[in-house]
Amino acid sequence: MIVTTASEGTVEETVSRLEHLIADRGLKLFVVVDHSGEAEAAGLQLRDTKLVVFGSPAAGTPVMEAEPLAALDLPLKLLVWDDDGQTKLGYVPSADLAERYGLSDELAGRLAGIEAIADAAARR
Repeated sequence: MIVTTASEGTVEETVSRLEHLIADRGLKLFVVVDHSGEAEAAGLQLRDTKLVVFGSPAAGTPVMEAEPLAALDLPLKLLVWDDDGQTKLGYVPSADLAERYGLSDELAGRLAGIEAIADAAARR
């Protein structure tokens, strides 16, 4: 399942809020992939679309140690895009990731922050 929610403000404003929330929580921002910018550089058009990749090596490493395939979904990702003038946020919920990889409650808890960050980023 993918959770999709509306976000207040533009894609840029939402990504900026995400960057600040990630830093404030002591997490690592690995990269912001500018899909629309790369499309434009290739002579193509794509609605404003950015993928924010973040996490905590201290939290994620034990998950990947226990279940190597979890590295396909880690670090955590939030997609931010313009949907005909409305900014949207999308992500895979932590419970779905935990179920996908059969994680123990302790390991699943290491991924639980994505919902709070997405909720906070959606509001100005």
